[in-house]
Amino acid sequence: MTTTQHAKPAKAPVAASPMDDYLFDLNGFLIKEQAVEPELIDDLNEAFDNFPDIAPGDWWGNVQRSAGARDPGKQYELQNVIEAGEPFERLIDHPSWIECMRHWAGEEESYVAGLFIDEAFAAKRTEGGFLQVHSGGYRKAMRGQYRYVDGVFRCAQVNVLVALTDIGPGDGGTLVIPGSHKSNFPHPQFEEFRGTQMDGMVGVVAPELHKGDVMIFTDTIAHGAASRTTKDGERRTVIYRYGPAWASTRGGYRYSEELLARLTPERRAILQPIEPRLPPSV
Repeated sequence: MTTTQHAKPAKAPVAASPMDDYLFDLNGFLIKEQAVEPELIDDLNEAFDNFPDIAPGDWWGNVQRSAGARDPGKQYELQNVIEAGEPFERLIDHPSWIECMRHWAGEEESYVAGLFIDEAFAAKRTEGGFLQVHSGGYRKAMRGQYRYVDGVFRCAQVNVLVALTDIGPGDGGTLVIPGSHKSNFPHPQFEEFRGTQMDGMVGVVAPELHKGDVMIFTDTIAHGAASRTTKDGERRTVIYRYGPAWASTRGGYRYSEELLARLTPERRAILQPIEPRLPPSV
């Protein structure tokens, strides 16, 4: 089974191809190889190198280190990472995927067409940890629903995972169950594996990524992350979750006026698709 599409860095946004649509609908995920240019990957890794050593729950400007409740073994995760430096701003509307996001998650051909980034975080792991299985098409939440109806996609959350390091066996990569985003039945092993590693579940695959690849997946797909057993280095990823313009951040984070003021109009429209409407006296 192949779920990989080759993607060269492009100056102009690249629309979703018929094969992209097919693989995304069939499997719930696809991989675009070398979708992020080496220069930006280098800048993002430099930013990772300079992340502050703060305790879980503490703030660094308008960025917060996650308390790690979802994954007790996660060493470091920064939420609202778009505020962590200019390289992260370049990912907002990256040409390798922004048109795919508008097509799949942006309420295309509707009166509310547009995008919003529901969540943005950077994560690095040295050893151990895992992320338990969650999501799946059975009794899915409306917030992350996957739908294709009347000839258009109506996906409420589509994730873009950027690999800043090679992620292969032992590196603690993302695990998915292809096709589970459209399942009408619960996975028979779901409760058995809840709270544990999902590696042994029937149907699980572990996509391998190279530095600069991106993995795009609907949040409805059953997914998690493997434990990292590699002794050297660390796994580094950035994940941006896109949804329709009327969405709101799950974690309650807000973008600073300083950030919004310096962004291009196109990027600002993604972070703040609906500007506050207030009376003149406020």
